[in-house]
Amino acid sequence: MDYRQLRAFIAVFEERNITAAARSIHLSQPALSGSIKALEEALGTTLFVRQARGVAVTEDARALYPEAQRMVADANRLLGRFKGDRERAPLQIGVEQDVSAAVLGKVVLAAAALQPPVRLQLVTGCMGAVRLASEELRCEDELFLPLHSDRFVLATAPQAPAEAQWITCPAQPSHQRLQPFYSGTPVAEADSFALALELVAAGLGTAIVPESLAAEHRGVRSEPMPQLDLRRRIGLCYSAQALALEGVIQLRDAL
Repeated sequence: MDYRQLRAFIAVFEERNITAAARSIHLSQPALSGSIKALEEALGTTLFVRQARGVAVTEDARALYPEAQRMVADANRLLGRFKGDRERAPLQIGVEQDVSAAVLGKVVLAAAALQPPVRLQLVTGCMGAVRLASEELRCEDELFLPLHSDRFVLATAPQAPAEAQWITCPAQPSHQRLQPFYSGTPVAEADSFALALELVAAGLGTAIVPESLAAEHRGVRSEPMPQLDLRRRIGLCYSAQALALEGVIQLRDAL
């Protein structure tokens, strides 16, 4: 197991695609595939399963990922020390959908102030050493650091119809908790609260959404619902293995 194999592994884990991974680290596809095969043989396990489109990661790959990040970061720092150029260790943060700009900004400012400095990488979705997400999206084996408590409010367009026509988000984990407050058949559905707010702004109906998201959308107005006392928590999700990365510990302590 060597540095190049770990870099190849990290690239495939993050891209979930051999071709894209090879491009990201400037390797030929055969060379990258060879590195992954050699790493799997050295570890005696399968890390990726090829699919019609891209690859799926195994549980062993999930366990190896934070360790590989730490080892590559340590190697980069060592190289930088002897080259006289301190290498910034990468800190990758996955940002799940429906996180407000205010909460994301708080995390970015904290990461930018870390000492020693890190090379911050923001990615979309369930990736990275840590994730900024709703507590409802936390995996069973992840720790959770709460950063913001968000109440749900009623979002309407400025010229909303007198009778509420509901826009729902059935794909959201909080949908089951909100269902008792809906009546009738929804006029529209959205995969995320952010998309639901776009439908509200277009005048299609009314939605129940987190207050922080409604406050940042100029095309809607929001009001509390006295009969609805529901909240969600936004924070950092990370595994115990991720604490092997210096940047993760620093960010956690800074927040």
